[in-house]
Amino acid sequence: MIVRGLLGSRLFCGALGAAGLFCLLEALGRTGVISPAVFPLASTVLTRAAGLAADPDFRADVVSTLGAWLFGLLLTVVVAVPAGFLLGTLPRVERALRPLLEFLRPIPSVALIPLALVLFSDKFEMEVTLIVYAATWPVLINTMYGLKDVDPLAKETLRSFGFGPLAVLWRVSLPSTAPFIATGVRLAAAVALIVAISAELLAGGSSGIGVFLIKAGGSVEAVEYIVAAAIWAGVIGYVSNGLFVLAERRMFRWYGARTEAA
Repeated sequence: MIVRGLLGSRLFCGALGAAGLFCLLEALGRTGVISPAVFPLASTVLTRAAGLAADPDFRADVVSTLGAWLFGLLLTVVVAVPAGFLLGTLPRVERALRPLLEFLRPIPSVALIPLALVLFSDKFEMEVTLIVYAATWPVLINTMYGLKDVDPLAKETLRSFGFGPLAVLWRVSLPSTAPFIATGVRLAAAVALIVAISAELLAGGSSGIGVFLIKAGGSVEAVEYIVAAAIWAGVIGYVSNGLFVLAERRMFRWYGARTEAA
């Protein structure tokens, strides 16, 4: 039973897959299929990654990136959620702004870095602005989609008891849309981390994981440090996504039960 439970565990399966990839890369490097001069051994990369965890300068870079990531994500929620409710509850406004939204949404945030460098002298403000721009779309679209999923009967029932539009929005629309908003924020968190590191990598600055990658590119063991830093970026993204998933499951158990029943 214990073995069967472990095999069914997502965490165990993920760890098993990561270990298998590590062994494969190590074997390819040891046998010469992949030259260590081109790509370092997996064991060497993990050793560098462990060393970075003990490096105070790298930890400061991680804190800098996470600070911009978190601040940008909070601003995204403050901007995108009310905008989503506005567009989702006022069809005429949504139809008027739809062409502009569809024009702006496909523009990659990385393509706006040169413009952001001209507009913002402060690198932190530039980074946060790009994060907000890129992360707004998942939250905005999920909020609008969630509003369309609200049970119209529940809204009509509340109106029949004399509740006004704001009361209906607060008591019915917001609770029903909350799981969609949470999913949008989780997706936006991954986008925000990518944009934060990309902005640091392309625009430079004094600190951040992207800045560390720039500096590592000029060292003798550049590839080892770059891959090790990339591993830590992946770990941060994986952990943050897991925390958001856990929070969603605990906060919206009723929604999970409803979708399973449907």
